Amino acid sequence: MSVGATELLEVERAGGVVTLCLNRPAQRNALSRELMQELTVALGALGEDPDVRVVVLGGRGPAFSAGHDLSEMVGLELAEYREMFELCAEMMTAIHDLPQPVIARVHGMASAAGCQLVAACDLAVASSEALFATPGVKIGLFCTTPMVEVTRSIGRKRSLEMLLTGTPIDAETAAAWGLVNKVVAPAELEAATDELAQRIVSASSLTVGIGKRAFYRQIDLGLDDAYELCGEVMSENATAEDAQEGMSAFLEKRTPTWRGR
Repeated sequence: MSVGATELLEVERAGGVVTLCLNRPAQRNALSRELMQELTVALGALGEDPDVRVVVLGGRGPAFSAGHDLSEMVGLELAEYREMFELCAEMMTAIHDLPQPVIARVHGMASAAGCQLVAACDLAVASSEALFATPGVKIGLFCTTPMVEVTRSIGRKRSLEMLLTGTPIDAETAAAWGLVNKVVAPAELEAATDELAQRIVSASSLTVGIGKRAFYRQIDLGLDDAYELCGEVMSENATAEDAQEGMSAFLEKRTPTWRGR
């Protein structure tokens, strides 16, 4: 399924990698309702495209994302706030539901729901100049929904430090805490992100999709339930054509030919 660019969301294709760029630079890529809807729809369409192997999520302008667009959030009724945060949750879970891995390419500030967006991605590469924050406490609106993803990435004490103080952390701290995988010089950000994407592209798309889905299903299970689930998933994976091809290729010392089945 083809995914086209819009005024708010740029789409670039290079081989099996699709890059989605938030395109509200003057608003620091604040997540308006329209932008969240467009990103959610784009992710759903990419998930049905067998030619897409990896999705990269970036942003235009000086920031990755400043979070929710506060200009849309003043003076609403309770039902309208519920609708907005449900829309945000749908966008975040769309990342988890996508069979392809999603890599956040982070420069500048990733704040509030922007930080949540980084945490929701499967992997993240950050510029050494990037900053990460959940500063809602400073404006009277605690970053409760960002807390869901951030806590699952970096744990309780570190999340609470970010949430209760609103103080930004730098890229090196984000890497040490597990919010991002790698920190590189600003000039190297695109190349480093692409290098990580290409390492994933070389694997079977079927196998990657099976593994990603199983990861999110087992991560919050108890040990016995996780082994039961993953044992079944791995058994079914082993019967797939790509698994049989990969094991045979290894034994025969040749490069496997993936068929996505």
